[in-house]
Amino acid sequence: MLFWKYLWEDIKRLYSRLIPQCVKSLKLEKSQYLRYKLLEKWERLALGKWINKNPKIVIGISIASVSIFLLIVIAQLMPYRPPAIPQTYKAWFYDLNTGKLFTAESREIPPIDAPSGKLPDGQLAGVKAYVLSYLREPNESERFIGYLEKYTPQGKEIIDSFRKSQKNVTNESVQRLNKNRFVRRLDDDHWFLANSNEGRVILEQVSRINEMGQIPHYCPPK
Repeated sequence: MLFWKYLWEDIKRLYSRLIPQCVKSLKLEKSQYLRYKLLEKWERLALGKWINKNPKIVIGISIASVSIFLLIVIAQLMPYRPPAIPQTYKAWFYDLNTGKLFTAESREIPPIDAPSGKLPDGQLAGVKAYVLSYLREPNESERFIGYLEKYTPQGKEIIDSFRKSQKNVTNESVQRLNKNRFVRRLDDDHWFLANSNEGRVILEQVSRINEMGQIPHYCPPK
């Protein structure tokens, strides 16, 4: 009980001195009238008497104010650590069995498992599809498949090594990758090495400007 009594006396003295002192500390040249009015309101409202009649409320407000102040100080001192938000990006793939597009994680290296299962010869049926359009927000009819892409098992290993360390990305390793990367048009029956003459033609054609002067761009899944 003595603790609360002393705390209450300290709070009363603080409120009785703090507000008039803050008002009197105004130093602006045109603040004399404002200071006078504030002091007049302070005396007229008899805030000191109100504090005497409502000690529990004042104690509650004071404790809450101190708690909020401490929380703000602690939050400012603690280093900010943004929450880890896992992000997965989707990419277009093409089912060679059904001739339909499907989506999977962009980190997947083709060929991958397709919704229809494996090809008749036992190989994976899901290959990468580069879906393009000349419009910024095309509908389904305004998109087209520029080309399909897949890699050999050795090509997959090279890509995995690239992801592990940037030091593994060298001119020699990129050349080896292109020797294990195959592309084809949607209507073709044969796959071509990306660095072959036929493969270069396929990759070059999809970047050509159309009659309207528009450049095709990749359309990611929504």
